[in-house]
Amino acid sequence: MDQRIYDLAELTKAKYGLTAYRLHKWHIFRGTTLFRGTVYRLSMEWFPIHVGPGGNEDTNPAGTVCMDIDIASGKLENMIFVGGVTYADSLKFDSRHKDEIIRWIEKETGLVYGKQFELWKEKERKLQFRGCVDGIAVSPAASIEIQWDEEGRLVFFSVTGPFPPHDRVKRETYALSLDQAEKWAALQLKSAEFPDMDRKRFVAAYAIEEIYIRNDNASTLPFSYMACEHPRVRMDTVITWDAPLPEPFRPKNISLVDHATPEQAFRREAHPDLAPISEEDIRRYVRSAQTFLRQVFADDSGKWTLTTLHREKGYIWAELQANERQAQWRTRKLRLIIDPPTGEVLNYLDNEPLLAVYADFQEAEEGRVPAEEAFAKLKRHLTLTPYYVYDHEQGSYVLCGKLDCDYAVKADTGEVIPITGNRARSPDV
Repeated sequence: MDQRIYDLAELTKAKYGLTAYRLHKWHIFRGTTLFRGTVYRLSMEWFPIHVGPGGNEDTNPAGTVCMDIDIASGKLENMIFVGGVTYADSLKFDSRHKDEIIRWIEKETGLVYGKQFELWKEKERKLQFRGCVDGIAVSPAASIEIQWDEEGRLVFFSVTGPFPPHDRVKRETYALSLDQAEKWAALQLKSAEFPDMDRKRFVAAYAIEEIYIRNDNASTLPFSYMACEHPRVRMDTVITWDAPLPEPFRPKNISLVDHATPEQAFRREAHPDLAPISEEDIRRYVRSAQTFLRQVFADDSGKWTLTTLHREKGYIWAELQANERQAQWRTRKLRLIIDPPTGEVLNYLDNEPLLAVYADFQEAEEGRVPAEEAFAKLKRHLTLTPYYVYDHEQGSYVLCGKLDCDYAVKADTGEVIPITGNRARSPDV
């Protein structure tokens, strides 16, 4: 074992009272952060000492501790006691006093309660917190969850998502109102199709697409913007060719587990996903997509558009969409996984099996309700909620209002109906 890993493991063992445990296995994983940095995590599994060598080393017995430590900061990110059983001789709380638990979380994370995280949900022997800026929710979301057993001993702790650092927040006084947001709501009115799973049919309806309105009411950030964890190169390039390729495409097995070595971790080597995609690389990956399509979709010249390119898990991901105009729920999509050095397409994902779920659905009835009438019915259901939203271009959190509406108007009857679950989106791949 690398001495630096050994030292970090021993510090962890002492800090969290794992004297009744032995280190069973460890790995280093790396990833990127929202703020374009690289993070290295030491993932460890600690077996209770009474489960000695000779037992089943491939399964985690009750009481096993699975935990992740940020190597650079030494902060605990996850700690799970399998089966809710613990043999640790510390980490015990008086659950009658939430302040004690909150102080422990502040010490572990370096976050300030009320400023960067707040209590969100409370259940028996469980507290859930969410990220905030001075009590205002943040996007992308961040959360902390902690659980304890009947004796108050820690059995689960998890920190998920980026919490806003103080120096990346542009603090403002919230100034938006629903009256101001109405002009944006009118622009966000969309004609969409919602699947009725019970009756196996599509329902045509008008709905308001979520959007973030900046606090000055002068511009917006799209709701989908926050789903883009990795910077994307916008392409919108129609792929064409003169002749198919006779050789078949042979997919290769790939690994999306991003392992790293101690040397990479301790010298804080930058993640390859942070490298920009050059113009030369773009041309090469367009050719890669064309070669793939010539092999797998030989007769589809001009029928696919390369929409974006981005780096993720050490690969280039090329997103393609069929040009045939379809409702969002039935848009055919492909994701090509490309080897960056060679440009070879290694494998791909296709949403066709997901689309097959809707193959027998009855088409939506033609809409008769004017858009203006639908909007008038939806205005009373609009909500505007303050959020601090991370703006990738500015590199900081900016104050916005999240414009939303939990209702839709059926295009054939004008009936106002609630939108349950997630909004209608095309099946992804």
